[in-house]
Amino acid sequence: MSYGREERSGKTMGNDHAWKARKNRPRLTLEDVRNSGITRGLLLALHEAEGVGDLAICHVVQYGINHPLRLRSDVGTFRERDWREMGLAPSQCEAVIASIGPEAHRRRIRRCRDRGIGIMTFLDERYPPLLREIADPPWILYYRGNWELAHKPAVAIVGTRQATAYGRKIAEDLAAGCARRVTIVSGLARGIDSAAHRGALRGECRTIAVLATPVDVCYPPENQLLYDHIVKDGLILSETPPEAVIHPAKFPMRNRIIAGLSMGVVVVEAARRSGALITADLAIDYDRDVFVVPGPISSPRSSGALEYFRKGAEPVLDESDIFQAYKHRLPKERRNSRASDKVTEPYSKPRILSNDERAIYDLIADQPRSIDELAEQSGMQFGLLQSVLLSLMIKRTIQQQPGSIYKVL
Repeated sequence: MSYGREERSGKTMGNDHAWKARKNRPRLTLEDVRNSGITRGLLLALHEAEGVGDLAICHVVQYGINHPLRLRSDVGTFRERDWREMGLAPSQCEAVIASIGPEAHRRRIRRCRDRGIGIMTFLDERYPPLLREIADPPWILYYRGNWELAHKPAVAIVGTRQATAYGRKIAEDLAAGCARRVTIVSGLARGIDSAAHRGALRGECRTIAVLATPVDVCYPPENQLLYDHIVKDGLILSETPPEAVIHPAKFPMRNRIIAGLSMGVVVVEAARRSGALITADLAIDYDRDVFVVPGPISSPRSSGALEYFRKGAEPVLDESDIFQAYKHRLPKERRNSRASDKVTEPYSKPRILSNDERAIYDLIADQPRSIDELAEQSGMQFGLLQSVLLSLMIKRTIQQQPGSIYKVL
């Protein structure tokens, strides 16, 4: 699975059609959708029908609003002409008829049950309230992990995939500090996103990873261990149905979910064409706050982010800036929170390590080492070694540097 160039491209590299269609999507409230008569099952069937996008679902909902009781009847008996009357193309009609069949419904339920995937629809009471407020909320969300996190106060931390060591460290430390009181949202991408998720796993409010791929597919593959940690201790979600073929447009489209779930978006490092800036632009469109971590004005990897100071973005030096911005929206910090956080200060001694973690830590404490050197000297299987290294990074005892070199903190 390779998305590389497309993943970075955002709306600047040929995905304009999807974005124009999304901008033309009519604004529909929860009351509108309920009044249309559309059911949860039909919404899911439409969403998973081949070639049926958000705009087509809007056409069906609007038809239901204008024709009360129509969608409350047995849609399983509808023929192509019925769906065409609602604004669907012939190919879409065929796909919808196949998708609403009882066998297709049973298959969907069985597939999600077997893979440990939950489903949340726009009609559900537990749909994220902040996400419901945006102009183009997803009709369906698939998830793995703790759904309660979608209802907690959240801030997004995003940035370039080609992050500097400075950017990765700032993102990880900032996320760890913020996660004492807010949930951290990001996109599980390389660079800043990965660092933010790792840091947030150290805080009690944890992290949400929003994917462009199906929720049970980890991309990039090297983040599999981080993905597994988030499934266990955080939340993974996506609007892409399981088994769906991934289109490059899915990557910038998922950024609206990152912005929509969050009270504000923090940009750590981003070049002028970085996909992270799509998230910042969407945050502005949704009347959410944008924050920027100052970086060198001469650095190409900071140039795009720094431009947002001219658009009114607020600077962020540490988590206290976020807490101050949302002091009336956050629960009070527990008294022992700061004390427990000091355990994970960069230069504190590791307290409890497993035997495998201690062996790897001792090797790195002697001198920085590459992952190949660690594999050779420890004799560990590569998969186990990666798991141990990730655990040590989450415990804030080691740091990964460019070239897969690891050093102690």
